Amino acid sequence: MHNIFLFIRRFSVFILFLVLQIISLYFLFTYNRSHRAKGLGFAGEVTSYFNNKYNALEDFFTMQEENRRVHKLNDSLMNLLNANFVPVDSGVTVMRDSLIKDTSGKMRQYIWRSAQVLYATAGSDKNYLQINRGSSSGIADDMGVFSSNGGLVGKVINTGKNFSEVMSLLNVVNKLNVQMKRTGSAGTLTWDGKSPKELTLLNIPKTDSVRKGDTIVTGNFSLSFPPGKMVGTVSAVLRDKSSNFFILKIKPAANLTDMQQVFVVENVNYNELQLLNMETQDMVDKKGGGK
Repeated sequence: MHNIFLFIRRFSVFILFLVLQIISLYFLFTYNRSHRAKGLGFAGEVTSYFNNKYNALEDFFTMQEENRRVHKLNDSLMNLLNANFVPVDSGVTVMRDSLIKDTSGKMRQYIWRSAQVLYATAGSDKNYLQINRGSSSGIADDMGVFSSNGGLVGKVINTGKNFSEVMSLLNVVNKLNVQMKRTGSAGTLTWDGKSPKELTLLNIPKTDSVRKGDTIVTGNFSLSFPPGKMVGTVSAVLRDKSSNFFILKIKPAANLTDMQQVFVVENVNYNELQLLNMETQDMVDKKGGGK
């Protein structure tokens, strides 16, 4: 304490000068518009500089973690999964030689491709992300998109030659078929436009044994997503008094507000199945109208 007082006494004049200087600058920038504008501009430049440095450092460490996940779940390994193939009837002659078979003779149903996220939105009620893959890389509309940790992200809705737009799960227009992994009950996944960390699952009956922490996976009725892929976990179980169904709050498996790498999955049979569905629907509509 004695040394502190000695220091203050020794540099008292300099300290007083600093105090008066600070007070002078305060009054100058507070009551003079020209100087205040310049001061704010300078402060903004300094703040931006340090923010850029901080973001660059943060991106460096984030990218390292992202790359580790990508190496664990890269597209070459994804394409080797048995779930991407379906059994082929050996008694039937297959004419489509362009379809890929594995060593056991199974026909490939899904192809996975890696892509980089160029930008993503999360602050709107209709959010999208752009990836650096387009039709030249085999990407097409309605293909499913998953994060580097395997969580569902959304679906491709607009494809260019080299880039594509993906509609995120954080979009109030989205209504996806998903199911409870433990019980198999199917429901509809939506987003209410509020928290980006919480989705809503509807149409799960109250007779189902739903628990907090239950896993939600992609359903069996989508041509865009392979069934059984990770969507999220139940974070809250609410009872809708006006119906016989739960209102489940879902924590998405993918970090929908911060993505750098994704996987785009192609259903090899999509066009054929989609055409068959459309022809069947048209046939049913015509028969219904004829009656």
